[in-house]
Amino acid sequence: MTGLLDALKETALDTGFLDVFETSASREALDRKVRDQRLLLCLYGLGSNAGLKRVAAGVPGSSYDELLHIRRRYIDPASLRAAAAKVADATLAVRNPTVWGDAGTACAADSTKFGAWDRNLMTEWHARYGGRGVMIYWHVERRATCIYSQLKRCSSSEVAAMIEGVLRHCTDMEIQRQYVDSHGQSAIGFAFCHLLGFELAPRLKAIARQKLALPSTGMRGQLPNLMPILSGTIDWAEIERQYDEMVKYASAMQHGTADGSGLQRTFSADLCAYQSLWPVRC
Repeated sequence: MTGLLDALKETALDTGFLDVFETSASREALDRKVRDQRLLLCLYGLGSNAGLKRVAAGVPGSSYDELLHIRRRYIDPASLRAAAAKVADATLAVRNPTVWGDAGTACAADSTKFGAWDRNLMTEWHARYGGRGVMIYWHVERRATCIYSQLKRCSSSEVAAMIEGVLRHCTDMEIQRQYVDSHGQSAIGFAFCHLLGFELAPRLKAIARQKLALPSTGMRGQLPNLMPILSGTIDWAEIERQYDEMVKYASAMQHGTADGSGLQRTFSADLCAYQSLWPVRC
């Protein structure tokens, strides 16, 4: 049986993802082989939740202080993102299309609750699952390779997390269709996904209660069979008045001037303002 540490080492040799970890110091005195060995031990200890002390105790020749030095000098969120993207790209490239099929352009996203200590600033009580914790929002392509993951609060918008994952996944995959559940969609989400150039494909739990908006008032008499699910008429004049603001927000998301917290504020503050543009009951 191949151990997890051996699998991590083979992945590093095949993909070279350790090259993305650079020191934050002004110079690097460690030998490359020693640095890579300690990097692998640190990543194994952090990723498996075993901890650096336990890893150092089980590996002769590497002390806790040495691993802690690597952790502080080399491992940061940007480097971890780049390493994960490199492994994901290598996974997509090495697949045999005869066995796995084409990589495609579709992706699915959903969240998973993890328990967390009360003193964690991100920890919240989850109304549905109960207990305190945080949410990890995953973006997984159709053949089960995770291309992006992010930490979010239990009560924060999944629509914002969905859009952030599509724009920031940093892999070679081009997402043209994004599948989500009922929590990952909203009228505002549909609008911004259209402006950002990809299709939102949600699974609507309460689809029987959904209503359709009419492009014009005169069409109501032309659709007698749809009368039970028709609502109001789209306010095209209001869309024209707010169009510049919508493009401004979409451009900020696309070019990275709106971070994750900015997306959350955007969807929270503008939900009521833009709801009148699409009179659809979600």
